[in-house]
Amino acid sequence: MTHALFPDIQPYQQGMLAVSGLHSIYYEQSGNPAGQPVVFLHGGPGSGCNPGQRRYFDPAHYRIILLDQRGCGRSTPQGEVEENTIDHLVADLDALRQHLAIDRWLVFGGSWGSTLALNYALAYPQHVAGLILRGIFLSRPSELDWFLHDVQHFFPEAWQQLLSYLPAAEQHDPLSAFAKRVFSDEPSISEPAAIHWNAFEASIMTLLPSATTSEQGINGKIELARARVQIHYIKNQCFVGERNLLAEAAARLQQIPTVIVQGRYDMVCPPLTAHELHNAMPHAELHMIPDAGHSGMEAGTRSALIAATEKFKQALG
Repeated sequence: MTHALFPDIQPYQQGMLAVSGLHSIYYEQSGNPAGQPVVFLHGGPGSGCNPGQRRYFDPAHYRIILLDQRGCGRSTPQGEVEENTIDHLVADLDALRQHLAIDRWLVFGGSWGSTLALNYALAYPQHVAGLILRGIFLSRPSELDWFLHDVQHFFPEAWQQLLSYLPAAEQHDPLSAFAKRVFSDEPSISEPAAIHWNAFEASIMTLLPSATTSEQGINGKIELARARVQIHYIKNQCFVGERNLLAEAAARLQQIPTVIVQGRYDMVCPPLTAHELHNAMPHAELHMIPDAGHSGMEAGTRSALIAATEKFKQALG
């Protein structure tokens, strides 16, 4: 059975929550105010949420909560990396839960959002009714090395395009080279570098090539915030460090209903990680989508994610 996106809806509430003296995070609620709470965790790190993400959920059933993580999207200060680690993001999630007077919620996270969802569930299992995880990423060195080097075996053109922005002397270490430019105080340096950096990930997102985005529609400040947050996290191994999330999940998350959705040809977050997570959490459902890459909006992945939200309506409703 193929599941279609639910109709486009507008939030019934939007707000800003001060989570520190520096940071305030944007959040919104849509759907049924008295419904089953679900929180959507966006990827990146740095991407921010968007209206299409509300459409994975039946608005008649779910109280749909989206947020922009620290430094992302409409959160302020935009692109700020001080006081911005995964532990801060986990604490922010629970602060938002308390602010909204929610006891337990379904947690839905894709890509980097799956990392954050797992870390949140490990910190606050009593507040997690279930997990829907897509495009699994655990921030291990091997996964970061894949994204920053090994993926060139499949996308040599995209990799060459990324490196072509840099002088030959700096192409051996593109992360540091782009960090130097993206964190420049001069917008004429930082914004073009951010746009070029972000274009690399966009070019390897889907199984089949997608239409190229017109540069006329690109917002340099948004691109810069996204790139600064992402590079900040990658340079710090996403602040996961030496934690063995697989072992922790195996030991502590066996009682949380979980659905894992993974594209077989995901070149951003290869399927080995999803396979290993399923081995650590054998009670979880694993749906390996045979004709999908990384994007959550590819047909097979989208349908499987909506099937999961429909299943949780019955299981938790």
